[in-house]
This record gives sequence, C-alpha cells and structure tokens, in this order.
Amino acid sequence: MSSIANPTPDPEDISRALAEIERHLIEPAPPIHPPPADLEEAEEMGETKRVRQLRAEVAEARHLAALQTDDTPLLLDTPRVRKRRRKAHEAARLHRLGQDPAMRAWQAARMRRLLITAAMVALTLALAWSTAGVQHFAADGAEPWSPAWMFAWLVEPFMSIALLVVVGARAYLGTQGQPLNDPKLIRTEYLFLGLTLGMNAWPYLPWTDDDFTLSRLVLHVLGPIVAVAIVTALPIILAAFSRLNYTPDGGLTGITYSENTGDRVRRTAAEVAPLIERAQVLITTGDLPAHPSAYKIQRALRCGMDDARAVRDALAPEAA
Repeated sequence: MSSIANPTPDPEDISRALAEIERHLIEPAPPIHPPPADLEEAEEMGETKRVRQLRAEVAEARHLAALQTDDTPLLLDTPRVRKRRRKAHEAARLHRLGQDPAMRAWQAARMRRLLITAAMVALTLALAWSTAGVQHFAADGAEPWSPAWMFAWLVEPFMSIALLVVVGARAYLGTQGQPLNDPKLIRTEYLFLGLTLGMNAWPYLPWTDDDFTLSRLVLHVLGPIVAVAIVTALPIILAAFSRLNYTPDGGLTGITYSENTGDRVRRTAAEVAPLIERAQVLITTGDLPAHPSAYKIQRALRCGMDDARAVRDALAPEAA
C-alpha cells in the first residue's frame, strides 16, 4: 500500500483566498427587507402613516421627559411678576421718602397752605352770603337804587374787611409759631361776627316777621354761623401745625419744621436764667416732665416760644 504525499499549497491561491475573505468582511450584509420603493410598498411592509406618527410622538415624549426635569424656566420672572416687583419697589421707596423729615415738613407745609386757603375762601364766601341780609337790614325799606339803598350795600363789606384783617393776622402769626391770642382781638372778631349775625337774623325773627318760617331764618343766618365756625377753628388748627417738628428719626419734638433756622435769633441760657429756674422748680414738683418740650414749657411758664426753646435747650441732658 503506497502513501499519497500532500501537495504543497500555492502562495497565490492563499493570497486570493485571504483577499476574498477580507472583501466579504468589509462589505455590509444585504438587507433582509430592501427599503420600499414607493408608498404602496411601504404600506405593504407595515410602515404606515400611523406608525410614523406614533414613532414621532415617542421621540417627542422622550425629549420632553428629559427637558421637564430642568427647573430653569421656573426661575424666570413673568411679565406680571416683574410688574408687581416694580410696583413694590416703588412703594418701598416712597415709604422711605415719606419718613424723611424734610419730606414730612414739606407735606405738612403744603397741607397747611391748602387749609388756610380753603378757610379764607370759605370765610369770604360766608361773609359775602350775609351781605344781602345785612343790606336788607340796613336799607330799612328804602327804595331800590336810592342813596340809602345803595349805601346799605357797603355796611357788610367794610365790616368783613376789618374782620378779615384780624383773622388774616392771627392766621399768619399762627403759621410762624407765634399764636396771637390777645383777648382784645378775639373780642373784636366776635363783635363783627355778632353784628353780622344780628343784622342777618333780625328781619326774620318771629316777633319781627309776620310770615316767619324757620327755614328762612336758618338760610339767612347760615353765612354768619359759618364765619364764626371758621374764625374759631382756624387758630386751633394753625396752633396744632405750629407744634410740629420732625426729627431725623421721624419723631415730633417741637415747634418749627425747619432743620436749620439760621435767620432765627436764639436766646442764650443766661438771658433766660429766671425762666430756667422756674422750669426746674416745676420739674421738681412734677408739673413738668424731666425733659419737657418747648410747647409744654411755653404753656407752663407763659413765655414766648423763643424763650421756651432756650429753656428746653438749657435743660437738655447734653447741656447738663
């Protein structure tokens, strides 16, 4: 039995076999299902419009799920929040400005001017209202446009002008922290007002008017009554304004609004030494507090406001 020798492989055959194997490894495998050439073929393979829509929804949901975990959009201010924050910031600044002593002094001075103007206008109108009643009383049945009838119209104006002089002077001095409460001036005011009230009411009283009605009487005395009310109330209101004094901490301590009163003449402690001694006695007896304000000192000692301020400064803890 003879043996068959193995043939030696040819190197070229080996190279070709290796090249063929490498080519098969590099080339992609052909698709099992080739892509559809048209819509009908895609629908036959199951790639319908509904499938594509569902695939898009799934992809969109995955992106949304990833973005919803980010809270950055929640940190942004909406236009409404921004508007509200701007208003709150403005309100806070206005509140701080309202606590400033200069601003509060300006507001009080403006309100004081407004009240004085309104009071003087109302007083003028009230006196003008009573002019007709006074003219009827003063004419005493004179013929219209006769000299007596014409001169009767002048009775109320000259009394009103005199009254306005007194009221205006008291009002102005009250705004300067120097209330004018002289009894003679007060009696003069009420004398003019009493004359005006009497002349308006007399022709319509029950014993002088055969056709007396309460409504006519009230209507004719309304002007003088309003004038009396204004003359009585205005000095009280101005005295309250004159006691205001805003300090840097927002408190109220004295009489004047201004922080610097360089044009005001200040009294020294030596010039008001008797007043200081009296104030110390009142503090010891308890009639004055330990640290009285200038207004309380003025009322207790019945002195001028400048003297009261000097006494207050002398009694202050820093002066001691």
